[in-house]
Amino acid sequence: MAMTRTLGRSGRTVSALGFGCWAIGGPWQSDGQPAGWGEVDDQESIAAIRRAVELGVSLFDTADVYGCGHSERVLGQALAGVRDQVAIATKFGLVFDEQRRTSGGVDVSPGYVRRACEASLRRLGTDRIDLYQLHPGEVDAAGAEPVLATLEQLVAEGKVVHYGTSVEAPEMVRAFAAGASCVAAQQQFNVFGGNQETLELCQRLGLASLCRSPLAMGLLTGKYRPGQRLGADDVRAATPYWDYFKPGRMEAWLQQLAAIREVLTAGGRSLAQGALGWLWARSAITIPIPGFKTVAQAEENAHAMAFGPLDDQQMHEVDALLRGQART
Repeated sequence: MAMTRTLGRSGRTVSALGFGCWAIGGPWQSDGQPAGWGEVDDQESIAAIRRAVELGVSLFDTADVYGCGHSERVLGQALAGVRDQVAIATKFGLVFDEQRRTSGGVDVSPGYVRRACEASLRRLGTDRIDLYQLHPGEVDAAGAEPVLATLEQLVAEGKVVHYGTSVEAPEMVRAFAAGASCVAAQQQFNVFGGNQETLELCQRLGLASLCRSPLAMGLLTGKYRPGQRLGADDVRAATPYWDYFKPGRMEAWLQQLAAIREVLTAGGRSLAQGALGWLWARSAITIPIPGFKTVAQAEENAHAMAFGPLDDQQMHEVDALLRGQART
């Protein structure tokens, strides 16, 4: 049996591990900058998703803008035939051109949210979205009310089952949690850090915490070395949101990783599996959503559920080692 968690106030049981589907969207541009993770093989993506389902993964997180619709199309194709066994999460609010594979701008007006939902349903080949999430960070808590009203209408119509926010600011999480069908918030969280206030708020409000970049955009897999550089079409090289691969910063992150590697890989875990185990031990509400591009990555991530959370002793050791790194 796969390890499971509850999807917040929904009471619905899902796998403790979700699969993030940004990377399988392939190349696209946002405001003129690379926004994908390089080239993809759609057949490999489909095989990886189907293998994940076989291994007990029942939550898949994407967004309409990933690959400008491409990720949703690939995910929908892969899940055809097993749709009722899984929960599909997607996002809305970023404007894009599917033909040109470019995005830019934000729209969370009621009309746009409704059109985005209909378009996602078509691309995913489904009649409902299990978790529909606000995507753009440009929206603040003051702008949440009309968005929530639209989402509640979509719930009433059966097009959306539950909703949440991918904007992790505590005030936005509070605003969304006021909605009757809100069950989750996404936040960046991994062994290197995360927003503790948001995590505690989710715990108090009964929301699941979907943890994006649980493997630090791939750095926690252990396959990168100092001085290694990513391809020019890889968003991780140019983004302002993470510095895991920035020259001059990557080396510092790799030093932290070296300090905790032995603890994370104890008991036969791979480094990635240890990093996922750390997140499960961090809180009972965390659901890490690592990305993937290959069947091998899908298998490695899914097998982390067989190991489960790190134990208390391991958590204390990781904490002490990272504190030691911070002092040096």
